[in-house]
Amino acid sequence: MIYVGIDIAKDKHDCVIVDDEGEILVDHFSFSNNSEGFNLLIQNINSASHDFENIKIGLEATGHYSYNILGFLNEKKYSTYVLNPLHTNLYRKGLSLRKTKTDKVDAYVIALMIMSKQFLKSYSNTSYHNEDLKSLTRYRFDLVAQRAKLKQSVARLVNILFPELESLVSGLHLKAVYALLSEYPSAYQIANAHLTKLTNLLLDNSRGHFSKEFAIKIRETAQSSVGSSMPSTSLELKHTIKRIQDMNELVNQTEKQIKFIIENMKPVILSIPGINHALGAMIISEIGDMNRFDNPDKILAYAGLSPSTYQSGKLDSSHAKMEKRGSKYLCYALFNSARFVCRWDPTFNAYLAKKRAEGKHYNVAISHAVKKLVRLIFALNKSGQLYLPKA
Repeated sequence: MIYVGIDIAKDKHDCVIVDDEGEILVDHFSFSNNSEGFNLLIQNINSASHDFENIKIGLEATGHYSYNILGFLNEKKYSTYVLNPLHTNLYRKGLSLRKTKTDKVDAYVIALMIMSKQFLKSYSNTSYHNEDLKSLTRYRFDLVAQRAKLKQSVARLVNILFPELESLVSGLHLKAVYALLSEYPSAYQIANAHLTKLTNLLLDNSRGHFSKEFAIKIRETAQSSVGSSMPSTSLELKHTIKRIQDMNELVNQTEKQIKFIIENMKPVILSIPGINHALGAMIISEIGDMNRFDNPDKILAYAGLSPSTYQSGKLDSSHAKMEKRGSKYLCYALFNSARFVCRWDPTFNAYLAKKRAEGKHYNVAISHAVKKLVRLIFALNKSGQLYLPKA
């Protein structure tokens, strides 16, 4: 058996090839992150063995840096294994007391790890094609996070320019409110606005909800407002609202693409009440090929949601906390999905109520619901059956 360890970097990768005794067959070499470099890798592998079944290739999960080499190896039908950097780091430290970390050492450690057969699950074609969906769901996650920060800025700026506005409307982020502030970005400008123009603006953007009486009320409030008249702050408010509107369009386009991909996949996870396309897609893409997990607990550990354990001598910690060392995106998707599932599914709703009745904090109770949800997702994926809610 031949073991190939590859240490991934941005512009070049380092490789070591060993046999099943750990003896180096092809000494450390570097190859570029391009077609010429990839072909050099194949040449060196072939110099050690031509038998595909006797070749195992390992590399660390390094995000987008490893995507191209994984696609290349997947296309060539090599048995490829993606290792958790936490595992390789601990494994390297266990080999020597010396504090040694180089690209050559890392490549050799990866080769030894796949030779030891620890933490090994072959990187499948399913995992590779899920990368596109993962990239899209993470992009949406970042867009939504940026939009949330911009909305906080709007609230801050309104508090400076027209602090009384928030008490007049049900929310600052309504379409009509944005239209109002884009046209009149301060209490001073609203106070001096033509009533007919102000009324029409509010009527058109609120579908008739904001009447002429409301326009009169908001103008009168603006006339006695303590808000500052600051042209620079008004300009910042207009620009921030424009950025939010542009961000809304980007989020909508991204969600349409996610929905198109996920509906073609027809995953059983969408049969669970409360899990929409965006959250379902994030869960599926972050987990990847679910068949590489032997049980639901390993998925929880992958998400960083398994409890830590500490026991030494007579000391046995009874207040274990979540490890929080996994995918933050998967953790986010599972927690938010659990909240919605507990709202829409009677079984999960009753389970949450039971945990709350035991005196558990809401977030702790939701974490229990997350574990139950992961067990359900794992079982549905294994059986291929849709979820049938109990009456």
